[in-house]
Amino acid sequence: MKFGVVIFPGSNCDFDSYQAIKTTAVGDVCYLWHGSTSLNGCNVIILPGGFSYGDYLRSGAIARFSPIMRAVVDFAKKGGLVIGICNGFQVLLEVGLLVGAMRKNLGMRFVCKDVYLKVENNRTRFTRKCPDGKALRMPIAHAEGNYFADEETLKMLHDENRIVFRYCDKKGDINPENNPNGALENIAGIINKEGNVLGMMPHPERACERILGSEDGRFIFESIVAERVE
Repeated sequence: MKFGVVIFPGSNCDFDSYQAIKTTAVGDVCYLWHGSTSLNGCNVIILPGGFSYGDYLRSGAIARFSPIMRAVVDFAKKGGLVIGICNGFQVLLEVGLLVGAMRKNLGMRFVCKDVYLKVENNRTRFTRKCPDGKALRMPIAHAEGNYFADEETLKMLHDENRIVFRYCDKKGDINPENNPNGALENIAGIINKEGNVLGMMPHPERACERILGSEDGRFIFESIVAERVE
């Protein structure tokens, strides 16, 4: 399996994502420049974290118009796997591959720390290797991670089991005290209806080596390639 990591002006987690694929040895990996229209034969596209185009207007609002995104949207609509991490999640919302929107963090402050995630749906192509009942530990680093959706959209996410991750405590309990940004219902990650596009604010690519404090991010990347192996 071949992973492609998109580089936008302002991306700062592109190397982290590249290194995560190398570390986990789940497949080959290459960089994809934002000005290109080719996905270079990749099977999985990663939209990394950072501040694409300086986060002018809104986070991800300008990146959605990059030439590479036309190819990514077409790829996703044909069933290709796409994962957007942090700023990548914001780009997926802006381009319409995922529903809802991001607002500035509650308290209007940039938040950078480790959090715990409850896996609400471990039957997706991105979570099938996540252990039942385990709260995953990963870092966050964002100023606009306050996920919001109107009542109709939220009901749809519930009905279609598309809420994948929620912020929780170490035991997996979901409560306001462990919501780092004010996100609606502690939502940290969602998936599209077809199940091939995931957006998440926490950084699995920064949690793939023990020396970094957690290896829980490995479960995400190992899940992606699991069906090819099995």
